[in-house]
Amino acid sequence: MKKIYHLKTCSTCAKIIKTLELPSDFIYQDIKSEAITEAQLEHLRQLAGTYEALFSKRAQRYKQLGLKDKQLTEKDYKNYILEHYTFLSRPVIVYNDQIFIGNSPKTVEAAKKAIHES
Repeated sequence: MKKIYHLKTCSTCAKIIKTLELPSDFIYQDIKSEAITEAQLEHLRQLAGTYEALFSKRAQRYKQLGLKDKQLTEKDYKNYILEHYTFLSRPVIVYNDQIFIGNSPKTVEAAKKAIHES
């Protein structure tokens, strides 16, 4: 699978997509206009190991809902991601059986290397 879950209106996602120079066979999913499904999220969890790894603690809603003061379970992380797109750490790049989550320079570089050296 060659897919990127992103937010079309996010300038950081756009910059990363440009940096990655993704091949034409990549599938783009704007998570705001095409919500992530439970099956897609489960597949991402299998690759990432946990729902927490996919969860953005930088989302404004995370602070608004006071979630940092709560003990969240894996089920909570899953439900929040399914409930609102902002809880998915972005972008999420799936390349074959590898997953790259978030926008840290290290993650972006690892994704670029995997995509262009195969």
